[in-house]
Amino acid sequence: MVSAVVAGWRWRGFEKPVSFHVIQTTSFRNYSWVHLGSGWLGELQTHRWNIRSGTIIYLYPWSRGNFSNKELMDLERLFQKYFNTFDLQVTAGCELHSGKGFLGFMQVAIQGYYFISFQNETCLSSPMNARKAQEACNLLNLNEAFTHRLHRLLSDTCPRFTLGLLDAGKSHLQRQVKPEAWLSSGPSTGSGHLLLVCHVSGFHPKPVWVMWMRGEQEQQGTQKGDILPNADGTWYLRATLDVAAGEAAGLACRVKHSSLGGQDLVLYWAPQSAVGWILLAVIVALALLTGLGFWFRKRW
Repeated sequence: MVSAVVAGWRWRGFEKPVSFHVIQTTSFRNYSWVHLGSGWLGELQTHRWNIRSGTIIYLYPWSRGNFSNKELMDLERLFQKYFNTFDLQVTAGCELHSGKGFLGFMQVAIQGYYFISFQNETCLSSPMNARKAQEACNLLNLNEAFTHRLHRLLSDTCPRFTLGLLDAGKSHLQRQVKPEAWLSSGPSTGSGHLLLVCHVSGFHPKPVWVMWMRGEQEQQGTQKGDILPNADGTWYLRATLDVAAGEAAGLACRVKHSSLGGQDLVLYWAPQSAVGWILLAVIVALALLTGLGFWFRKRW
């Protein structure tokens, strides 16, 4: 049933294979246990663990997917049982690959170092902590009930929950939000040079193409930062170009995004002095219009 649903799903808006994973960090600090947990659909956090009550916090109306209340309560009890008793970090989930279906995974680290992982129903030990990790794997591999339950969780429960999230949150995940863009100059990289900065923000989904151009020629010196999340779930990117001051004229920043419907966003670089004259002209024009308005009001 899961494979049939996978075949019909189109995961637009995701650059990487779609995945759902849970991150659980448990540590002993200031004489007490601290448990931090979160759930992520790709790069979007959809769940958080309530430390005080030991329950799941659903960050979106659709974060419950299509699971029943009973199934969600069973998951809560599972997390309470297995993830709150050790000083470790756990990442567990499943990843949807086009044409391959879901692949489950679970990795366990201690103090930030990889310790063991699970593939299907087999525990694999880290070569860095070979003896202790192998001892832990031997014990876990003997516990058939645990390994079978884990395998079912990663190969059945996780894929069903992920598909439910994708379906319930489709309108949010596949929404199209147009980017806003503006230009600025950054710190000079040397005498007689300019750092041109193109800011692109507020777009969704994440994939975007930004490039400094001269006419139709891409400027190979364009440097792009990481695509960063905004607080509202949209994305931000900046692209810079270091040029000699006399070569900045005629350059433009071009933005391509699925929300633009094939109409690229193009911003032309204007020297700061020219921008100043334009602003001054606008201010003078507004002042003249305001003066004329007062004059006509008094006159008539």
